[in-house]
Amino acid sequence: MLKRLLGLFMLWWAVQSGIACAAVPSSEPVRIGILAPEGRVEAVREWHPLAAYLARALPDHRFVLRYFNLNELRQAVASGQLDFAVTNSGQYVDLEAAYGLHRIATLDNARFRSPDRAIASAVVVSADRADLVRLADLHGKRVLAVDEHAFGGYQLAWLAMQRQGIDPERDLAALRFTGFPLQAIVRDVAAGRADAGIVRACVIEDMAARGEIRLSDFRVLDAPAHDTYPCLRSTAAYPDWPFAALRGADRALSKRVASALLAMPRAADGLSWTVAADYQPVQEAFRELRIGPYAHLRQGMWTELFNRYRRWLYIAGAVLVAWLVHTIRVEQRVHVRTRELREALENSARMEREARIQQEKLDHLARLGILGELSSMVAHELNQPLSAIGNFARGMERRIEAGRLEPEPLLDASREVAEQADRAREIMHRIRSFTRKRGNRRERILLHEAIDSAVSLFQGIGERAPKVERHVVAGAEVLADRLQIEQVLLNLLKNGMDAMQETPPAERILVVDCRRDPDTYRICVADRGCGLDADGRAHLFEPFFTTKPDGMGLGLSLCKTIVEAHGGRLWVEPGADGRGLTVCFSLPVAETDS
Repeated sequence: MLKRLLGLFMLWWAVQSGIACAAVPSSEPVRIGILAPEGRVEAVREWHPLAAYLARALPDHRFVLRYFNLNELRQAVASGQLDFAVTNSGQYVDLEAAYGLHRIATLDNARFRSPDRAIASAVVVSADRADLVRLADLHGKRVLAVDEHAFGGYQLAWLAMQRQGIDPERDLAALRFTGFPLQAIVRDVAAGRADAGIVRACVIEDMAARGEIRLSDFRVLDAPAHDTYPCLRSTAAYPDWPFAALRGADRALSKRVASALLAMPRAADGLSWTVAADYQPVQEAFRELRIGPYAHLRQGMWTELFNRYRRWLYIAGAVLVAWLVHTIRVEQRVHVRTRELREALENSARMEREARIQQEKLDHLARLGILGELSSMVAHELNQPLSAIGNFARGMERRIEAGRLEPEPLLDASREVAEQADRAREIMHRIRSFTRKRGNRRERILLHEAIDSAVSLFQGIGERAPKVERHVVAGAEVLADRLQIEQVLLNLLKNGMDAMQETPPAERILVVDCRRDPDTYRICVADRGCGLDADGRAHLFEPFFTTKPDGMGLGLSLCKTIVEAHGGRLWVEPGADGRGLTVCFSLPVAETDS
């Protein structure tokens, strides 16, 4: 009893102060960092024999063992707080590439035939789960693991699943990291709180030996038959833990420590040390997973994806420039023809009045026909998707430059770029169809989807975009060209925003209201701007009439043409509370199929 109490006291003392053993303490301690995934107390029990042996083998040095989790050990290595480190194979390969660690010995566990094949993962399921036999069967299942950086507790199983076509982040119903101890994962699987659990190989055998579980209650997926490995496993086996020296460690001391480790007799628990193993298999696994020293390969993938979609910006910009050049050429030709007509008519005073009238008609018809079909279609329809493409591309660029490479936001932005590029291509198709006098494409659409899409694109303008409130009747369905209806809504929203430039920012609110009349749906956009007098409202939809200093006066005229082509009408009303303006249009209710 006395010996037992003395042993417990020494263990408590080691936990409180860190083990520091030396026959003749030196002024500068030799600091050894130990990865302690299962906690400090368990680590002290496991590594106390090593500290005691080194103190006896090298009595002229004072060895201090410090215990860390994965993140703490990495920080200690990075800040130069240690001389040596003992960690799992995966973290060693990562730290070797980042901070220049070099292995001087490898742990030799008598349990395994070779230290080169000691670490493996086991994916454990309940024995009564007949639907789970292979790792590929985990698709859509709930899986537990200890930590995303745990080599035997997750990364090796991740690699094995990936080789069978399973991406844990995408194909599992849930992937949850529980932290240590590993035994809790096994108990959660037994209780049905998860479909499978990833643990280090030999964990369930050790639990069964201690009487904590019955081995027959569990099955290990993809366990090889006739295996010489002492435990059930789901993955290949990799080298055991290394004892590594940091880049700045004294080389003479490293040599003495290596010699002492190789001469260390096998401990009672079967542990000893051998010459440093080859960790190339670990590096190959990390290269395949694109983690650790090879994480830059994953970044390159997203950069390549970004560069591929950036091409759409160049294409869209080239198309816009070409249309603008064409429009300018047409304008110049109109002016030349007008000047020629004026010079011809000036020869006769008798026809001066008629020539002036004809000139005004020709100028009006030319601008209305050419600019209405080309400039307005390009400026009003292509501007929105091109602006959205630019915004999303710049957002992706800023994320990549900042190192924020989370897959989901970049994938979402990439999809939006492709969607807006498709939208621009569809607009170009509509423009060609319009110039050829082809009919528009009509289909059943839900008004709330068109309204939501237009509002979302409008709010992409940036900080200038005001708040938009929506009141939309559910299930409103019309037969229409959705792209053109969205363009009408975007034009009305933009006009409302421009009308509120002098309105205090807190009061800048646009209201989109959709309600049903007997045979039509009425959609209104109301602003809180400066409003418009009766005379202005009477001419609002005429071509070239505008109240904006830089406006062309074509936007609402084009909206009126689109709405009337759909069998509806466009009108304007004063604001309900005497402020602002309300612009409404109607669309016929889609007839139900008999």
